[in-house]
Amino acid sequence: MKISSVFDDEFREYGRVITGYPMDELIESMRSIPLPETGTAYEPDIDVLKKCGVFPLFSRNLFGGQEIELGMCWGSNTKLNCLEYHRDSEFNVGSNDFILLLAKRCDIRDGKLDTKKVVAFFVPRRTLIEVFATTLHYAPCDAKSGGHFRVAVVLPKGTNTPKEDIIEIDDEDRLLFARNKWLLAHEDAPEAAQGAYIGLTGKNIDISEFI
Repeated sequence: MKISSVFDDEFREYGRVITGYPMDELIESMRSIPLPETGTAYEPDIDVLKKCGVFPLFSRNLFGGQEIELGMCWGSNTKLNCLEYHRDSEFNVGSNDFILLLAKRCDIRDGKLDTKKVVAFFVPRRTLIEVFATTLHYAPCDAKSGGHFRVAVVLPKGTNTPKEDIIEIDDEDRLLFARNKWLLAHEDAPEAAQGAYIGLTGKNIDISEFI
């Protein structure tokens, strides 16, 4: 699998790199949170991160004054497992290098996406990126063998929290897994056993041989 950089032209279809935001305090706060013993952890809203001076800038500038949450995904991972999308962009920055596996929402056909459509991007540490709402994404991956990541996740407030019960109206409603979170799982993913919609076909990508 080719691993491109978010600074390459190919990334323009999936997101953009953002500069100018003060990151030191946020990166230090992220590094203060212990790694999980195994696998990954995710929390949508983390108080110690929201106390950082950049938090109100994220709200006012990145989201135009909307209420937001600032959480983190951290740990170790090399597999695709799932892809998700939101109604809004997601913003990420890592305390160390990481890799994102991405695809385009427009490539979903009849509720399915072939993992051959998935591409990989290397994100250098301290680089703030926007992942467009039209981009499918999920948990970050390690950038080197035996590595780990801590990636801040900035989203509209309430995203990824437990969803309300709904009456299914459109086929897309099958994908709703949490609030503002539409998810396609691979049949081999742990999320599939939790009732997630199985929408990824083909190989469950593992980048361990490429890092």
